[in-house]
Amino acid sequence: MKKTLREKLIGDRNFYKMVLMIAVPIMIQNGITNFVSLLDNIMVGQVGTEQMTGVAIVNQLIFVYNLCIFGGVSGAGIFTAQYFGQKDEEGVANTFRFKLWLAVILTGITVVIFLLFGEPLIQMYLNGSQDGGDTAAVLRYGKDYLAVMLVGLAPFMLVQVYASTLRECGRTVVPMKAGIAAVFVNLIFNYLLIYGKFGFPEMGVTGAAAATVLSRYVEAVIVISWTHRHKEINTYIRGLYRTMKIPLSLTKRILIKGTPLLLNETFWAAGTAMLLQCYSVRGMNVVAGMNISNTISNLFNVVFIALGDSVAIVVGQLLGAGKMEEAKDTDRKMIAFSVACCTLIAVLMLFIAPLFPRLYNTNAQSREFATYFILVVAVFMPQNAFLHAAYFTLRSGGRTVITFFFDSVFICCVSVPIAYLLGHFTSLYVVYIFIAVQLADMIKCVIGFILVKKGVWLQNIVD
Repeated sequence: MKKTLREKLIGDRNFYKMVLMIAVPIMIQNGITNFVSLLDNIMVGQVGTEQMTGVAIVNQLIFVYNLCIFGGVSGAGIFTAQYFGQKDEEGVANTFRFKLWLAVILTGITVVIFLLFGEPLIQMYLNGSQDGGDTAAVLRYGKDYLAVMLVGLAPFMLVQVYASTLRECGRTVVPMKAGIAAVFVNLIFNYLLIYGKFGFPEMGVTGAAAATVLSRYVEAVIVISWTHRHKEINTYIRGLYRTMKIPLSLTKRILIKGTPLLLNETFWAAGTAMLLQCYSVRGMNVVAGMNISNTISNLFNVVFIALGDSVAIVVGQLLGAGKMEEAKDTDRKMIAFSVACCTLIAVLMLFIAPLFPRLYNTNAQSREFATYFILVVAVFMPQNAFLHAAYFTLRSGGRTVITFFFDSVFICCVSVPIAYLLGHFTSLYVVYIFIAVQLADMIKCVIGFILVKKGVWLQNIVD
């Protein structure tokens, strides 16, 4: 007997309890992290527009590194989730070792790039109309901020390796607690070091970077120490460092499945950086407005990001256990749940859009841009929720080549050219350019719907 539409898209109470038990800790961790980033951003924004713009540009560049690491560990993480579903401890340990090797190599390359090319990378965003802004000051603040942030790449890398493995094994609470502790450290020292309170030096943007670096070390200590102190739970950790060798056959399989994912995250992040550069030709106020919009958007985006991560974990484990029909049914309901939740979140964003930019000590035009950008993000949030869930569905079954074309190839070959052509060769209002880029993602929605419905992702990759 055929299921009704309601039966296909809506689960029972136990289903949502299972999903939320995985998603809520991730949501809380990311939510608190982004909330403190929001407060951090507001604190820097209170110092001045040039300081805020310099920090925003550097954070966009570091975002490329962050997603590069995320893509690297996620490629091996597909195998981790399925090995855990099979109760294969050695398989989990080997994927962990692969993550660590890759993260160390990527971090080393990133440090070299930023040390050699940090200044010209920042200057890429300072070549358009500057609306009277002090570009030399923006460059100086950006370089100061970057110099300190480089010290925080190592603990960030280790947290991603350990925390991703814990999550893929269903342990989402510890990374959440570590993230909460870290963001409170970040918040407190932001206040002390940016403004020079309670006898601390007034360091401005350098203080903001120092607080972030300190919080990353705190997070790393908590996650790593807990993992090694609970070997009875994290059984794969026993003897983990007795060898750093990885079976050649597994390395090849991870590289085949994981390299497209690594390239995808890297090119996607580079694509978003290029989009900002395309918008920046319309002036420094646009960069400031986009920074304000991204800060509040990131806070609300934690809902569909956490639900997307949950798709990767739950569906990945079902595929590893060979439960194909259950994986398909679960995935369909999780996608529907994500879109429904984000539709409600979008309504809330519409009300906040005109109010949030007022918290910043910046000019009226930057606030106007920020308001319009937030409104656009809110309207397209349900679309982005579907795209995110579809992406993780394809990834859970190891279809990383498809996700590479679906995600990063699309942004580099469709989104960026649209923004570049409209930004450089028309006088179109920058908000309309932003809308045009979002509308182009409807093509991805159609492609994603077809791929998910056809079930091309239904495969076990660890047998």
